[in-house]
Amino acid sequence: MEATVISFANFKGGVGKTSTSALVGYNLSKLGYKVLIIDFDAQANLTSLLLKTKSAESDIITIDKSLMGAINEKIPLSEITIDITENLTLIPNAVDFSMYARYLERNFDSEMDRVSFFKKLIDPLKPEYDFIFIDVPPTLSLLNDTAFYACDQIVVVLQTQERSLAGAEVFITYLQETLINEFHSLVDILGILPVLSKKGARVDEEILKAAIGEFGEENIFENKISIMERIKRMDMEGITDNPKDIHDRRVHEVFTGVSKEIISRLEKVGE
Repeated sequence: MEATVISFANFKGGVGKTSTSALVGYNLSKLGYKVLIIDFDAQANLTSLLLKTKSAESDIITIDKSLMGAINEKIPLSEITIDITENLTLIPNAVDFSMYARYLERNFDSEMDRVSFFKKLIDPLKPEYDFIFIDVPPTLSLLNDTAFYACDQIVVVLQTQERSLAGAEVFITYLQETLINEFHSLVDILGILPVLSKKGARVDEEILKAAIGEFGEENIFENKISIMERIKRMDMEGITDNPKDIHDRRVHEVFTGVSKEIISRLEKVGE
């Protein structure tokens, strides 16, 4: 079995994609799956979050080579991975990744060669893992096209706000018209994952209803994420997992639910 490559994505920023990638990856690893998370953003927020998670267990962390360095020097990505916890591995990023689009334009004449470049880099990693997550910035760009082309599945993250719903609609249309129709990508949408502002809020219910009308109830995740203060703290301090702490427990219960639903949705895809 090869890894399923997944990205949590939306055209709009601030919907919690990075913390979702980290927490779903973390909880899948706790369920016994081998998980690789690739930071695909020059801001390197995911790298920072996971290194803080690791530093809680070991003091000294050095990044010898980040993603752009490996690409420039043609080093296999398997040589720059960092083990974070048992079953959870990171490919780190850094600010030099802002040069990635220029690298593609300089080295490849064909747009197809540019878009398909990153898939060729991560395909050799797939036999080593059960899941590979690519954490992308919230833009429609050549940079993200190369990440989405490498994916098997995309989970559209929908914060329950009007603009986020519009962003999800634009994003899905873009995937279909550009990646699938133009570049013949095999990527599919696994579902729409709602991020609620607070449980029971009327605006959440209205946007969810509109999303069900737009995308169909079967395409909306049953497990939904609520914006929680503890997640914001984890973004700053790293993932904490104290079973005696009710706030930690609640976060991991939610993301374990999302993780298990990803597994069940993938099983239906494979039927």
